[in-house]
Amino acid sequence: MLAGEPFLTGDCYSALTARIVQDIGFPAAYMGGHATGMMHRAIPDYGVFTPTEMIDIAGWVAEVIDIPLVVDADEAGENIASVHRSIQRYERAGLAGLHIEDEVDPKHSPWDGPLLPIGDMQARIEAAVKARRSDDFVVMVRTNEFQVANGGGNGSLEEAIARGVAYTEAGADALIPTFADEDQIREIAAAVSIPLGGYQELLPGLQFSLFTGYGVVAAAQAHYEMARHVFEHGSLPERSWSIPNKGWLTRQGAYDDVIGRWAESTGRPVRTLP
Repeated sequence: MLAGEPFLTGDCYSALTARIVQDIGFPAAYMGGHATGMMHRAIPDYGVFTPTEMIDIAGWVAEVIDIPLVVDADEAGENIASVHRSIQRYERAGLAGLHIEDEVDPKHSPWDGPLLPIGDMQARIEAAVKARRSDDFVVMVRTNEFQVANGGGNGSLEEAIARGVAYTEAGADALIPTFADEDQIREIAAAVSIPLGGYQELLPGLQFSLFTGYGVVAAAQAHYEMARHVFEHGSLPERSWSIPNKGWLTRQGAYDDVIGRWAESTGRPVRTLP
């Protein structure tokens, strides 16, 4: 899925939002850990959203779309053995790939922890790559060296390049240097032989960009707005309540056909739906 022209992935956190991403025309869908953990468990992105929870939800999503699904696997487990098992379960769930990262849990938290040592991260990457059944299952690696405020990095271009080279040697299929700017991407691309990816913007030098978070933000804002209106007025606001392409999103036609044939073949009444 990394071959060809640079591409964008659409943000999703559920089966319905993934189908919307496909309906819009994105070539791939992406489930971020922050958005999915917030939507389904109402928890912060501190590394407490477990691989098992993400694998279960990602499996539901992959089942209902025809485009590739990539997920944020965080660290993919607490140790080498759990990384091995997690990767195999992610692949069996029908995903196209995932990314793992070099931050140490509890990540993005009040603890100002370091990044995982390069040698330890290489071991995780090697375990992940060897665990997969097919080379078509993409193992991307994210380094948070440029994520200084809440990511464990120090903002060093030299360190980011060293990590990119080391992660490539360990077998990574792509590198995501989080928060790298155009100049840094150019320098990293000159030293690292695998494709580079980023977030929220397809900067020059990137093969792909993972868009994430906008869906859960929009959903939370809309829910606050609606809930506040109902609470204050005791009624729903005046607006359209239709869902674009609802029948296609839910594959209603296939179910209508099954139920209609059953009703007709057993002499039961059949209604005509609008």
